[in-house]
Amino acid sequence: MTAPASPLRLLLVHAHPDDEVINNGASMARYAAEGVHVTLVTCTLGEEGEVLVPELAHLAADREDALGPHRMTEIADSMKALGVDDQRWLGGPGRYRDSGMMGTAPNERPDSFWQADVDEAASHLVEIVRELRPQVLVAYDEIGGYGHPDHIQAHRVAMRAAELAADPAYGEGEPWGISKIYWNAVPRSVIKESFDALTAQGKELPFDIVDVDELPFVVDDALITTGIEAGEYLDAKVAALKAYPTQIATDDTFFALSNNVGQSIMTIEHYRLVKGELGERNGKGHETDLFAGLRG
Repeated sequence: MTAPASPLRLLLVHAHPDDEVINNGASMARYAAEGVHVTLVTCTLGEEGEVLVPELAHLAADREDALGPHRMTEIADSMKALGVDDQRWLGGPGRYRDSGMMGTAPNERPDSFWQADVDEAASHLVEIVRELRPQVLVAYDEIGGYGHPDHIQAHRVAMRAAELAADPAYGEGEPWGISKIYWNAVPRSVIKESFDALTAQGKELPFDIVDVDELPFVVDDALITTGIEAGEYLDAKVAALKAYPTQIATDDTFFALSNNVGQSIMTIEHYRLVKGELGERNGKGHETDLFAGLRG
């Protein structure tokens, strides 16, 4: 196995199709355009997702259970919009099934990602790490952003794979230590601005929010280390979001999932560096490049 020709290599690990665009779409488009080898590993087909398109409602898990293959076509279209040509499924397509939410029947299925042995699942990712030798890994935090079982499991698998890939005593292939690991993050201030913008446009928040702190996926602004501005890649991100009509409804600068929670399309994608050294920073004290300090 040999690493790709590009000297810079970025690996992202996500739970379901569409998670990558919401969190990292502009970053992926930027680095792909710059010639960085961008690889997305998706852990499940997203079979348990709710279907927003009425004509495709028959694909849902409680009907034909054919949403997974359809979402494979959506992610392919999304990757084209972002200019990314290396998207893989952890262990192969359908190896791990979407687990649904905690406490539901799908979560108890033996083939669900939540039920997978972490080391066994991580072994598939170790192979990819040792093949590609990425300098930068992007993953979820320890609660998976908002507590979805598959997101939590994706975090565990990504972090375990990074550990095992660097261990010379583990498995086959050349050991590889990843230089920088980032977790996706959404600053509290950004969510507040998003809700304020919804209100200013006369849009009602689709749920009662007394305090932004009640949302599980916000983090203190002080924890943010890195911000990637969408800039010229915002259009690519929007196009990639629109490639998921079964899961995402877009409206100008807002999007919503099946829960109808309106969110601004992030024009800055934020990250927390959890392994490695911070590189050059701007006036806000943030890196503006995931490869800061690693470029030749």
